[in-house]
Amino acid sequence: MNFFDRQDRARKRTRWLILVFILAVALIVLAIDALVVMVVANAGDTEQLVVPDPAWLKAEAGLLLWSSLIVLAVILGATVFKISALSGGGGVVARSMGGTLVPGDVTDLKRRQLRNVVEEISIASGVPVPDIYVLESESGINAFAAGYSTSDAAVAVSRGCLENLTRAELQGVIAHEFSHVFNGDMRLNIRLMGILFGILMIGLAGRQVLRGVRYGGKKEGVPILVIGLSLMAIGFIGLFFGRLIQAAVSRQREFLADASAVQFTREPGGIAGALKKIAALSNHGLFEAADPEEVSHMLFADGVKRLLFATHPPLDDRIRAIEPGFNPSELRDIAARMDLGPAPLETEEAPTVAAAGFAAGATVAAAAGDRVAAIGNPSWNHVAYAERLIDELPDELLERTR
Repeated sequence: MNFFDRQDRARKRTRWLILVFILAVALIVLAIDALVVMVVANAGDTEQLVVPDPAWLKAEAGLLLWSSLIVLAVILGATVFKISALSGGGGVVARSMGGTLVPGDVTDLKRRQLRNVVEEISIASGVPVPDIYVLESESGINAFAAGYSTSDAAVAVSRGCLENLTRAELQGVIAHEFSHVFNGDMRLNIRLMGILFGILMIGLAGRQVLRGVRYGGKKEGVPILVIGLSLMAIGFIGLFFGRLIQAAVSRQREFLADASAVQFTREPGGIAGALKKIAALSNHGLFEAADPEEVSHMLFADGVKRLLFATHPPLDDRIRAIEPGFNPSELRDIAARMDLGPAPLETEEAPTVAAAGFAAGATVAAAAGDRVAAIGNPSWNHVAYAERLIDELPDELLERTR
């Protein structure tokens, strides 16, 4: 898999979709401007529909400007409100979905392995170690990253990830979620959600206008009815297409995250294996106890069934992007193996040879050439020495360095 090429392709498609989204917002503004023009032009006692000519539009340019500014102010104000409501930090979102924090001194082997994997991917991606949560009530294979920036991010994995994935597969899932943090996908989706909320407010404003019909007379009620219905149509139609574009953006970011996961881990089989296990068992990625709507765009796999607005590409397409030779018949064998029980915990055996060369008190007799040759090629001796150094560090210092 050429992961750099895949990333470039996903980023280019995202940029085009963002331009389409902006164009959709501009069309909403123009549609409301057209509504204002028709209402003002026909505000008199005319019995026939008046269509303004260019001279009239030029004379009323100020009206169009104010109309556009008011609509943009409504969308912008609602956007800022929604963004502020969704920017409370990843930990808040994870806890609201039933997540349990994994502390730095965790002793459970599965959760210790999870923390080790998160710290490894943090080094590989250059992203600070986020808070780590486990969704104890979720037996399916899924995960998400939440937060507005790298400073308040959190990564949460389901209990099913710990029970069903090998270490390499878990590493692929975590690397995928780190890509969402690294590439600013959380921030992008929160902004898109904010703008969609602003568009929704236009439709809700139209509904409020309709309520005013009952207070007007028969003659006065007709224009109010037209205005209310028009605003509702513009708002809800705009919301529909806006959500379609947002879902398309999310699908491209999933391809980007998969490619970035391969870059961070250099092991395509890890993330591909996790995707295969989800595909092998029907509904195995769906959430059972929590409502994943707020983090649906950040999930590793679909958390809910959708007919429209799918935030993730089909699993087969994602797997083939990583492994072009993938054959769906493999999934039957994977499902059979998963029925036999959870994946065993993988541990690394500590070296049994005595540390030498770098150990305290060892004879320093290596030639300069040997030292240069050893750069980038650590042996078990080096690992043992590093472990001994870490064991000698104060616990408080270790905890702060995390």
